[in-house]
Amino acid sequence: MKMRILSLVLITGLLLNACSEKNSETVIVVKNNLEVDRTFEIVELTAAELKVEDLTNIGIKELKTGALVVTQLVDLDGDGVMDQLIFQPLVPAKSESNYQVVALSQKEKVAQDLVCFSRFVPERTDDYTWENDKVSFRVYGPTAQKLVEDSLAGGTLSSGVDVWLKRVEYPIIDKWYKEFVDGVGSYHEDTGEGLDNFHVGVSRGVGGIAVKSDGEFYYSKNFTEWKTITTGPLRTSFFLKYENWDANGKLVEESKIITLDKGNNFTQFNTTIKGVDQISVGLTLHEKDGNVSDSKGWINYWQPHADSEISTSIVAATAYFDSVETYDSEIKDLSNAYAHLNVVNDKVVYYAGFTWKKSNQFETKEAWVKYLDLFTLKINNPLMVEIK
Repeated sequence: MKMRILSLVLITGLLLNACSEKNSETVIVVKNNLEVDRTFEIVELTAAELKVEDLTNIGIKELKTGALVVTQLVDLDGDGVMDQLIFQPLVPAKSESNYQVVALSQKEKVAQDLVCFSRFVPERTDDYTWENDKVSFRVYGPTAQKLVEDSLAGGTLSSGVDVWLKRVEYPIIDKWYKEFVDGVGSYHEDTGEGLDNFHVGVSRGVGGIAVKSDGEFYYSKNFTEWKTITTGPLRTSFFLKYENWDANGKLVEESKIITLDKGNNFTQFNTTIKGVDQISVGLTLHEKDGNVSDSKGWINYWQPHADSEISTSIVAATAYFDSVETYDSEIKDLSNAYAHLNVVNDKVVYYAGFTWKKSNQFETKEAWVKYLDLFTLKINNPLMVEIK
């Protein structure tokens, strides 16, 4: 009898422990209040929010199916400790999706493809280039600036943002630069993957900033400092700093964290600005043979481009977006379409992106405009995350 009572006590204790463990599981509830499905948006989680000591062996499972989702760890400050775990939930319209935090064994960890990539490129002067499965961009560093200032070949003096036109979902940055350096190919020619035939010059390209004062636009020069923050299956981000610059007597301090996520045609510019209360983010008008359009929260420039078409755009949330302007100049590369954005607590967050017709991502200009409206709606109504 005593043995039977002890067995019952032991079984009861195990059941209570199991229930206790089940009740202590961390569940992430991602809510979507919009009438549209939400995809390719990032949820960022910290160790403190998940109540764990270390994010290294943490995974996320879709609660309904038990399937592991793709995650990425991010060390924001470069101290070797992972600060964020990120993932992209799938949340149907007017609904919520539930995810469970789990501990992963080495066996459960699966290597993920590198989709979102960026790096400093010293072998091509000193570009900084970034890409995902949809688009690619680059900006120019101090060596390229000095070559121009010293009247030497091979330089670029511009804080404009260049774009590379991709036709493939896999990374092309390293491949294209290697072919360039080895002399076996040129990224200015399309061999099926896309090409770089988008002229920037001193224009704003796709997302370079300016400050307007007394009817004129003033620019910074090339970036002076850089730091890669993360690359991976879901996100790449990096830091750029610019030398303080003069905007008609106003000293402007500028730095930014640039982020590009999987599945997005827009890269985010989280810009720190001191010295002015408004900036103007530009789109080059090239030969001025295209069409500028705008709506609440965005400005777009559609233009014929070589044997195809391209649409370039600036989007910002309501808190930042003020107005738009098309600036026409007889001087080469100074004609730009601008979104005037307000500086809020020394910050401006905006998105710059594009679509190229040959990429087959958007069949028509109208489809792209629909995407602009949807993207603007989403950034003004972020997903709601609750941790239970």
